[in-house]
Amino acid sequence: MSPRYLLASCVVLLLSGCEIPGVYPDPKIAAREADAKATGGACRHALRGIEDCYTLNPKASKALVFAGWKEMDTYMRENKIEGVASVVKIPMDGSAPVEEAVASSKEKAAPEAKEPRSGKAKAS
Repeated sequence: MSPRYLLASCVVLLLSGCEIPGVYPDPKIAAREADAKATGGACRHALRGIEDCYTLNPKASKALVFAGWKEMDTYMRENKIEGVASVVKIPMDGSAPVEEAVASSKEKAAPEAKEPRSGKAKAS
């Protein structure tokens, strides 16, 4: 066996256990993709149309949002799950920016201060 083949086989054996940078997917990108799919699924469960979902999440990948929306739609149909109406109402006529509309809807949806229940009070 020539020294050239011996050297080449040693190099191959040494590099086989290494993690070479750039070969594996970036975990941040994988997390962003998972978030976009989850956003699409949440939109479908909240009975939102896909166009509304795109409008509410402009930074998310439209393809991945649609994939999540479609996946959730299939799941809900197969398991006969009813969606839950969203509390956030967004004006689609462009009268208010999305961020302002979401903030105002969240304020309106906040539970009011509850009145004390009537009945026997505990004695201290």
